[in-house]
Amino acid sequence: MNPRRPEVADVLRTFAAAYREAYPPFPEQERVLRRLPLCRTASLGGHKLRCDSCGHEEISYNSCRDRHCPKCRAAARAEWLAARERELLDVPYFHVVFTLPEELAAIALQNKRLCYGLLFHAAAQTLLTIAADPRHLGADIGFLAVLHTWSQTLLHHPHVHCVVPGGGISSDHQRWIACREAFFLPVRVLSRLFRRLYLHGLEVAYRRGEIELHGQLQGLRDLTTWTRALSEVRRKEWVVYAKPPFGGPTQVLKYLARYTHRVAISNQRILAIDDQQVEFRWNDRSAQPQQRTMAISGVEFVRRFLLHVLPKGFVRIRHYGFLANRVRDERIDLARCLLHRQTQLQDAPRYPRTGPSPSPTSFDRCPCCRTGRLLVVGEIPPSQPHPIDSS
Repeated sequence: MNPRRPEVADVLRTFAAAYREAYPPFPEQERVLRRLPLCRTASLGGHKLRCDSCGHEEISYNSCRDRHCPKCRAAARAEWLAARERELLDVPYFHVVFTLPEELAAIALQNKRLCYGLLFHAAAQTLLTIAADPRHLGADIGFLAVLHTWSQTLLHHPHVHCVVPGGGISSDHQRWIACREAFFLPVRVLSRLFRRLYLHGLEVAYRRGEIELHGQLQGLRDLTTWTRALSEVRRKEWVVYAKPPFGGPTQVLKYLARYTHRVAISNQRILAIDDQQVEFRWNDRSAQPQQRTMAISGVEFVRRFLLHVLPKGFVRIRHYGFLANRVRDERIDLARCLLHRQTQLQDAPRYPRTGPSPSPTSFDRCPCCRTGRLLVVGEIPPSQPHPIDSS
């Protein structure tokens, strides 16, 4: 039998105490330190399952349901993807990434809710504004945006991934305006408007006294120093990256399955743990071969992992334009009607819709006979008298 692979939960169990001594955690980080090691253990209780065909029995322990837990993302991802499949249009989709400069990432780390929210706002307004300009597309677009705050080595690297249908609805709602086949919007124009919008929002927050600056950033409390620092960032070219378009809805779903419910590191990337350090795999996109390994101290691994804990209640997947919650159903129906009107003379749509999503009930299949279903036949109470809180 193969030994069990190490997981993030194992790292936290091993090094949480040492981490607390070195870096007193914030409340959100402390919640993660307590919850993830208990995930799918007897501490949280569970259920006794029995196959309705062969009688095989097993125990399934409850999940911690923390959004930073690598083991708790599958069920949430399946449900979310099923909803997104119903919203996909038969058009190519583009992937646009807005990245915060390294100089501002340090400020964002001390002001997560404000700076990450501003990152969403600036990226969204940039896409909506440039797309609506008749010199570029001249249409009302819709898209979803996903916040990632990590690099492959778990360092702080805040950026937003936007998945955008290749076109939009005309201002009079009479036609669908498609973008060029392999080109969505000019990256340089996006970059400069994104820079201006973000820095304006940051300046407003600074003047209102809404930005906290501690430690090495304390000098930025001085207005002259702050102004000089932002002037230097303003002179830089900000990174906005537009990837080649997806082939259609099927490829979009595969992409979303990989990106939307990620956490800073998956359990599959952790290779080994001992009493001193953690070894994990990472992709170095600047080198060949790209896949490398890194070993860092256990406390440093925990520190890096907890950099990416989000403020309580902060929404990291957001929808904009005609995909915004308040208008989504109506505008998607309109977009489909307009697209159908343009393609009704063709034999078939260029990008056929996807087939039905895999049913989540496939996870209930018996691992022994492979035909029966595992049914709940009893409950197992938590072994801890005070269950961890929810968020």
